Amino acid sequence: MDLGLKGKVAVITGGSIGIGLAIARAMASEGVHVAICARNETRLQEEAEKIRSTYGVSVLAKVCDVTNPDQIMEFSSEIRKTFGGNDILINNAGAGTNEKIMDAPDTKWQYYWDLHVMAAVRLSRALIPHMEERGGGVILNNSSICATQPLGYEPIYNTTKAALSMFSKCLANECIPKGIRVNTINPGLILTPDWISTAKKLTARDDISAMDYLDKLAKEYTPIGRFATPEELAHFFLFMCSDKASYCVGSTYFVDGGWLNTVT
Repeated sequence: MDLGLKGKVAVITGGSIGIGLAIARAMASEGVHVAICARNETRLQEEAEKIRSTYGVSVLAKVCDVTNPDQIMEFSSEIRKTFGGNDILINNAGAGTNEKIMDAPDTKWQYYWDLHVMAAVRLSRALIPHMEERGGGVILNNSSICATQPLGYEPIYNTTKAALSMFSKCLANECIPKGIRVNTINPGLILTPDWISTAKKLTARDDISAMDYLDKLAKEYTPIGRFATPEELAHFFLFMCSDKASYCVGSTYFVDGGWLNTVT
């Protein structure tokens, strides 16, 4: 299927590893030029060069901590200078949390609020004018199944991802007249380096291996009985960015292997 994305420009935060990197590669495979940001410069530049050499597209790779408003503005300016604007924005940067509400300090709440919510607010505010000038575009906010079905060990993650989902809905209503479609993706279990690292820590003193632990977890929580690869999720992002999804706007889409236990 020709998704009609060739020549477009996609901005992807957290684009040097895991889901963000898989999305960047998938975009590039369709001939999309990409602007990626992350905090680890060495890894960011290495992955950017691999994308350039493999797919022959232009890649802007800039170090950016998306909790920092000044760095967001610098990233936005570089996108404008390099590409003249963008057609797609993927607000992907994020991380899990591990706390109890009674123990988590205000600073931790604020950090993840800035990471999961305000980063999307600020990037959208900065880049929507570029997209509008180019005739419209697509914004996808990478939330989580935890926005609807919370996990007990990460209340901050659950709360901030729920807020991101509501922000997406409000933004979608504002952006329809601008020709910009906004949607939310709620992934379930995706086999990212973060999950593998966590599993290794949790099983360090046990008889079970990290991968066996993750396999057990997937069978316990998902009817499909396995984790998805980041590439599987990236394929869905590609479709949602294309004109094939032109009637999809202001909605939340679960990619979770059947994990969600409610009907919405």
